[in-house]
Formats: sequence, structure tokens, C-alpha cells
Amino acid sequence: MLAVLFCTACASDASDDARVFRYNESANLSSLDPAFARTLEPMWVVDQLFDGLVELDENLEVKPLIAERFDLDSSGQVWTFYLRDDVRFHATDGVPGLEDGRPCKSHDVVYSLNRLRDPSVASSGAWILDAVDSDAIGQGIIALGDSAVQITLKAPFPPFLGLMSTVYANVVPVEAVEFFGVDFRSHPIGTGPFQLAWWMEDVACVLHRNPHHWERDETGQALPYLEAVHISFASDMGAEFQGLKQGKFDFMSGLHPAYMNELLDDSGNLNASYSANIRLETVPFLKTDYIGFYTETDVEVGWKPWQDKSVRQALSAGIDRVSIARNLRRGAVMPSESFVPPVLLGTDAETPSFSEEFPLRVEWAIAVLDSLRSVHPEPWPTLRISTTSDYTDLCAALQFQWGLLGLDVAIDVVSAAAHRERVATGKASLFRKSWLADYPDAENFLGLFHSRNFAPSGPNYSHFSDAKFDAMFEQAMITTNAQERLEIYRSMNERISQFMPVIPLFHDQVTHFVRNDVMGWKVSPVNRLDLREVRKKGAQ
Repeated sequence: MLAVLFCTACASDASDDARVFRYNESANLSSLDPAFARTLEPMWVVDQLFDGLVELDENLEVKPLIAERFDLDSSGQVWTFYLRDDVRFHATDGVPGLEDGRPCKSHDVVYSLNRLRDPSVASSGAWILDAVDSDAIGQGIIALGDSAVQITLKAPFPPFLGLMSTVYANVVPVEAVEFFGVDFRSHPIGTGPFQLAWWMEDVACVLHRNPHHWERDETGQALPYLEAVHISFASDMGAEFQGLKQGKFDFMSGLHPAYMNELLDDSGNLNASYSANIRLETVPFLKTDYIGFYTETDVEVGWKPWQDKSVRQALSAGIDRVSIARNLRRGAVMPSESFVPPVLLGTDAETPSFSEEFPLRVEWAIAVLDSLRSVHPEPWPTLRISTTSDYTDLCAALQFQWGLLGLDVAIDVVSAAAHRERVATGKASLFRKSWLADYPDAENFLGLFHSRNFAPSGPNYSHFSDAKFDAMFEQAMITTNAQERLEIYRSMNERISQFMPVIPLFHDQVTHFVRNDVMGWKVSPVNRLDLREVRKKGAQ
């Protein structure tokens, strides 16, 4: 029966291909339950099936979604969300109470958020509610009638609204969760623009348009425009690339060695031979690749070069970031000396002209190191960079460039698990790592350097500790004025640049290759997939 259903659905999709959006996931979906959407693959599908109180637009601004509006009280601790009255769950004949798709009410929001905090659920998204005051009435999350929800925080926490835009905060109906139990992972029911038609693990997943979805475009037309979304699970990235070229897939995300050199020229632009059928859509990603240092000193061990900020500054000055971006990443990343992506600091994302400054920076770096050699005679310990095999080329480039400064550099290539353990426990003196934002606030990046976040219990892998930085961090968290908080963030980022517990290398870009017959495409800095206003040429 499943085989017949699969073939029938495929035939139906093929007969009206202009109204079906197709893409591939190289990894199978683990779950369609928003409480467990911790990786990009399920996030993209969950975004089509569910709605939350708020969402991020392509400019990283938080906008109302099923909450018609929201406000924050003068204390900065009490958020109130006022719900729309036209939002309904997907209709399903199999779940009592949802046969006709009942309206979404405030108790659904309260249930969904408290479910994240339930230890028996063990959601990977429980952390988004860490700021909520569990000692307040209703453990800090209460319904105000049927159409409003109030959330009380322990203390002011400006990034909280951004956390509510994550997929974890999507709203689910209690009837469906209790009816399906753990199988809710494969029987998702939400209020989103699409609803699940079928999902055969390792084969494909098909979503159909939700005919009762509440959203309208600016002309009043119901969204979404598409009739269906078809997701394949081909693990071969080369096959995915071929599918894009042949028109079997409508878009492809990211860069892979299997096709990177063929699709992009030396400047990171789409090769002209593909422009007739495919276009390249990019936007700066909230992700920073960097070299980190374990900065905590031990007086019994003595001086270590990587624990001296002057050495770290010299190492940074000796890196040709533009060359790395151009030659190793085909121009698809943004060279940077800022740990926090520019968009989160309210500045334009400009690529510095490091190539012009490189000779002078090398001379300055050598002068700094020579002055240190007079105080700390050589031989110095070898600088050993811990990394995984995926980044051997990057570390080899740094090894060469730092060798020009007269330094002995080695590369330790280990498994991903061993690398994580080394970095978390302080066993790696130097390490290549990246940080990807969970939500669009500079606090998400700057929190890596607060002294209370020492690894292994927190993300401060460098064990950087600075009382002034900590004080600025605490001040930022109680500053409700957005512009004033931004100024504090900039000062904090500058202080990190001064002490340099990490050397930023570049910021990634969200990279989408889209067929030219796809219209209404939006690219988000957090790489969310928004298909609500997507159309394909030829659709009726």
C-alpha cells in the first residue's frame, strides 16, 4: 500500500510540476517535532508545518506571526503576546478535537512552551526558556484568557524575543501530542502554510498546501502559492548538483567540494555557463570561523607564547585573510577581524582590503615577535593547532603564513569527537572552531567570553576572563534601549579584539543556488527556508 501511495503521489506531483517545489536533503530527517529540531534539515521542514508567536524577517527584525502584537513592561521582565483570532491547526480526521482544525488559543502556546521544559520530554530546546522565572505564577508562562500569553523573566534579557523566533518555540496542539505520543515526530500537526502528506524515511517527504492557512499577501491572496513541497533524501552531493542542473531540484544550499569549483569562479560569482538556468543568492551568515587559544595560565609551567596577547595580535596580523577566502573558499566567505558579524553590530558588512595591508602587517608582526624574543629567548614551544580533517587546508595555510613570522607551527588532525573533547577540556592550546548564532543578537557571540561560561560547562573554550568585559556584559543585559545596548556590544567586541583570546578569520555566507523559474525567493542570515511566497513560472 505504501508503494502504491508513493507512486501515486509522485505521478500527481509530476502532472503539475510548476506548482511543486522540489529540493534535496543529503541527511534524512530525524524528527518533525519542533521540540527536537536541533539541526538545519528538520528546521526547514518544521518551519513549513508550524508557526510561532513571532518570526525573523530577512533583515533579522522580529515580527509578529500568530501573535498579532506584543509588548514589554517597564521592568523589562514581562512580555505579553496578543494572539490573532484567525489561526487554526491543520484539520485531521484521526485526532479527536482536531477534525475541523480548531482555533489556536493561548493555552496551546502555554502548553507548547512548558512542554520544552518538561524533563520527561527531554527537548533539546529547553534552554531557550532559561531566562523565564520558574518561581513566578504559572512558572512564568500563563494564559490571559484565550487570546493572550504572559511570560515573566527572572531579570531583563533583551535577546529573549529573538529566542521566541526559533523553531523550538513553535506551537503544537495538546490533542495531537497526547494522541500520538512519541510518534508525534512523524505525525506533526501545526498551523503552518503546509501540512504533512507523507514521509518515508530515507526516501522522500511530501508536504501539501494548507488550504485553511491564515496568512494573505498584500493583495489579499491566500498563502502559500505552491501546492506541494517534495523533499528527496539523496546522500550523494554530486547527485544533488546534477539534479539541480537538470531541473529535478529547484534549489540547492551551501558549497561542497563536489561542485564548488565548477559552479563558482575565482571571485566567488556564479560561472557564466550556468546563468541561463541558475542564479546565486547569498547573504552574510551569522557564523564566525576562528582560531581559539587556551589563555588560562599556570605559573608553575611558565610562559607560553599563545598565552601572551602580543603574540596573538602578531599572529592575527600575519594572516592573509583575503588570500584564504579567495583560494580556499572561492570567495564565498567574508574575511574579518571582528568576532561578532557586522550585521549584529549595526554596521555594513564590508570586506577589508587585507591584501593591500598584508606586507606592512607582516613587518609589524615580526617586529612584535622579535621584541618578545629578547625577553623570552627561543626555542619557543611549537604552536599546535587542533583541527578536524575538513579544515586541514585552512590550518595548512596558517602554518605557512605563521612560518613566515619565524614560528614553528604543527597541525594535529583528529576526529570530530576528539577535537570537541580537547577543546572543551583545555587540552588544545590552539584550535580551529566556528560559532553559529542560535538567535540574532550579538550577546549570542559575546557570551563566549564571559567568565561564568568557562568550558566544559559553557562555551568559553579559551577561559578568557576580564572583569571589565563581564561588567559591560551585565550592563548590556539590563539596558532596554536598543541603540545604547548596541554601543555596549561594540565596546565589548573591541575589547575582545584587544585581548584576542580568539583570532577571527572570516564570516560565512548563506549560499543558495536557485533555478531561474523560481520567484519570490528570500534568503535569511540565519538560513531559514521561507516558501510562503515562492512561485514557479508556468504555475496557474
